Amino acid sequence: MTPPSAPPWRRREWLAVPFALAHGAAAAAPSAPAAPGDKPALPAVALLDGATLDLAALHDTALVLVFFDTSCAYCRRHNTRLEQLVRATRGQPLRVLGVAGDRDPALVRDYLRRQGWTFAVTLDTDRLRPLLTTRRVVPMTCVLDRGGRLRELIPGEMAEADVLDLARWARPA
Repeated sequence: MTPPSAPPWRRREWLAVPFALAHGAAAAAPSAPAAPGDKPALPAVALLDGATLDLAALHDTALVLVFFDTSCAYCRRHNTRLEQLVRATRGQPLRVLGVAGDRDPALVRDYLRRQGWTFAVTLDTDRLRPLLTTRRVVPMTCVLDRGGRLRELIPGEMAEADVLDLARWARPA
């Protein structure tokens, strides 16, 4: 059993094990997120515009994922800087993907329109976050290099210069 000192999300995972066993599902121990240097197996995700983005198929493209909430003022400032990064790196092998923690797609679409952000956004936070981090802070920026290796996990709002510096991951190794 998980000790009482474990983080709440870990205790919830272990509480699900007896339920899964009782209902005939194979209950495997929860896996840890990728560590820096690892190549996480990222799934295809549904985007808000209706398209599907196969993250595993982004060959030779750096990926900046940012977990955010529409109610977070820090996220708004941070993502405005990410939009600057998108514009500054057009034509370069770098992709920005927003991962909204909100559940209402219409609310998120309206929010994105009002902010003027053009980067792709998904609501698949429950599938992506456990693969990359246990941290629940927003914004949370995760950077994968052009080879698909996790390179940076940056909790909290970043300064403009730091966000724009993420363009370095688009350069060849």
